[in-house]
Amino acid sequence: MSFTAIDPATGKTLSAHPSISLEEALAVAARTHAAHLEWRDTSHARRRECLEILGGLLRERKEEYGRLMTAEVGKPIAEAVAEAEKCAWVADYYADNAERFLAPVSAETDASRSYWTYRPLGVVLGIMPWNYPFWQAIRFATPALAAGNATLVKHAPSVPGCALALEGLYRDAGFPADLYRNLFVDTDVVGDLIAHPVVKAVSLTGSVRAGRAVAARAGAALKKCVLELGGSDPSIVLADADLDSAVSDCALGRIMNTGQSCCAAKRFVVVDEVREAFTQRLLAYMRAVVMGDPMDLASVIGPLARADLRDALHDQVVRSVAAGATLALGGTVPDRPGAWYPPTVLTGVGPGMAAYEEELFGPVAAVIGARDTADAIRIANDTRFGLGASIHTRDVALGERIAAELLDAGMCFVNGVVKSDPRLPFGGIKESGYGRELSPLGILEFTNAKTVWVK
Repeated sequence: MSFTAIDPATGKTLSAHPSISLEEALAVAARTHAAHLEWRDTSHARRRECLEILGGLLRERKEEYGRLMTAEVGKPIAEAVAEAEKCAWVADYYADNAERFLAPVSAETDASRSYWTYRPLGVVLGIMPWNYPFWQAIRFATPALAAGNATLVKHAPSVPGCALALEGLYRDAGFPADLYRNLFVDTDVVGDLIAHPVVKAVSLTGSVRAGRAVAARAGAALKKCVLELGGSDPSIVLADADLDSAVSDCALGRIMNTGQSCCAAKRFVVVDEVREAFTQRLLAYMRAVVMGDPMDLASVIGPLARADLRDALHDQVVRSVAAGATLALGGTVPDRPGAWYPPTVLTGVGPGMAAYEEELFGPVAAVIGARDTADAIRIANDTRFGLGASIHTRDVALGERIAAELLDAGMCFVNGVVKSDPRLPFGGIKESGYGRELSPLGILEFTNAKTVWVK
């Protein structure tokens, strides 16, 4: 396998990099471990300095990094530049808070002094996806490094330019040269890396299939892993919702990053009383979405990241229609080079259909009718996934109760778009994985909570 970047807007090859062998990867891992042994005892002041530089470089280079992401993934340039800026926010957040999050916690016991302290685990292997090539790598690596760990990163094969840029970014920010290392390794080598003694833990953002494989290898080696495996997030629209606001939020959640977001709104569960009105507004919104050159600021969505991903999405649409869904908008593959797919709306979606059961990773919205609020909650929870969910209602107290107590998901938003925020835990339940990124929980995932008892 080679790590090859192909412009999804044109199908032209941008760059290619050969994979390295397991032996070469282990040699890198040994150097990363050595870097960790020095880094783990560096002061919080030194770590903060590197994190502050990291944030500054991300802002300084946001246009450069944005163009790189757009070229390799096809995401609209405005979103790509915003991704780089958001990454700077993560660096700032842990620069300001890491020392406090990692502070020892005292406990009153029969000892003269007792407490627990958070110590780094060592080298953490990150297996990262293509859809947010900077954000997802940085949200994993930055808190891990701030806690005193080192990171090896196996990035997605389609974004080698981003992978190399990230390695250079951490080095330029003053982190030791081998503390964050990129590995161009094939998938069949990953299991051996997980099992190797120098790797202490694993973080994966990817498919359920990949999550099962990584969890099995990590479990066999008795190593901690964090899994973020995507989802089929519901957006519930109740009868009293502000429909204009609900449609705007739902549609934005469906088309951001051209629909290629794990926590994107994918199933719109709408109470029958307002379903027709909601659907008509949604169709008007989606018809107005501009699909075009991702380097053009006027484009709202670009191509999907790869042609095979586009073809898989189209197959899900075709199978859903064959099973009884109505194609209300889009659903036709454009006759042009590149991995393009138009904004698409399916109505009449129900159990057994691909659009109901599977994750749709692209700009395809599925509208599902519900009899009432209780039925909407039942449908929202009727999924093997459990990453995010949202609910739209003017009764904020009811919405909060549903979000906090009744929805089976790791992140629930009331009258807003599900999104990641450094200040809040990010992660899911069920087949969306386990463990949390970001927030205080994210930095503590890859630490040893060590009890100390002194008499």
